[in-house]
Amino acid sequence: MRSKRGANNTFNHMVDDKKLIDISKNMGTALDQIFSALSDPTRRQILVMLLEDDMAVTDVAEPFEISLAAISKHLIILTSAGLIEQERRGRVKWCKLNPDAMHTAWTWMQSFGQFNELDLDMLETHLKTILEEK
Repeated sequence: MRSKRGANNTFNHMVDDKKLIDISKNMGTALDQIFSALSDPTRRQILVMLLEDDMAVTDVAEPFEISLAAISKHLIILTSAGLIEQERRGRVKWCKLNPDAMHTAWTWMQSFGQFNELDLDMLETHLKTILEEK
């Protein structure tokens, strides 16, 4: 039988492990940014558009009834969260989807063990249906 002191030492060792805490904080920060970015319907629509192919910023802005400056702010948030990447090609700024960030969020959600394997084709079809209804 372990003494209280031995049990506390084990617990404190796990809690005090700075490396694990730093990893958890970094992952938490990344997840906070990802889920915050995904909380906005305009940003989610932008991600759906980028499922098809890379797009110029002006093409991303076209279907929305908001200013180019507002779209740029949405793109900055998506870029900061790592969900998209932006690059300049000549005079045009292009956006492309970064699936690694979604993978981070998916991995975190999978840790709860209550989700089925992600069917990206079904998700894409579902999102297109939702967008077409609007």
